[in-house]
Amino acid sequence: MTESSLAQRYETSTDPARLDVPLVHRWLSTDAYWALGRSEETVRRAVEGSLNFGMYEQGSGRQVAYARVVTDRATFAWLCDVYVDASLRGTGVGTALLEEVRDRLEPFGLRRVMLATADAHGLYEKVGFRTVTDPGKWMVLGTE
Repeated sequence: MTESSLAQRYETSTDPARLDVPLVHRWLSTDAYWALGRSEETVRRAVEGSLNFGMYEQGSGRQVAYARVVTDRATFAWLCDVYVDASLRGTGVGTALLEEVRDRLEPFGLRRVMLATADAHGLYEKVGFRTVTDPGKWMVLGTE
């Protein structure tokens, strides 16, 4: 799909009231390697504490993709729970969603937006992400 046809078919919103939380829960808890088994209560709490991006089909309003950003809106953001409906993968929907996230975060002037991925490096590189040049600086508390 071209960028203009994507814009005609889909719209992105940060309104959490529009999110289909049971659908997002199903996507994440059954099909996302990083969130398998996650409870719906945990998904709801995560939504409440985050800047959420839902992508919706124009007309029907059906949700087709989701991304969540944890941020202080001043210095740092963590992009996570990026998910595109399986039937739309490879159509440009994921790239369009990530471009929207990038563009909506830009006015905050964040020093750093981070994410972790096991298998989608190429997708994130399309919108400007790159691998960490000095991973020895980064540490984690909890599970990896």
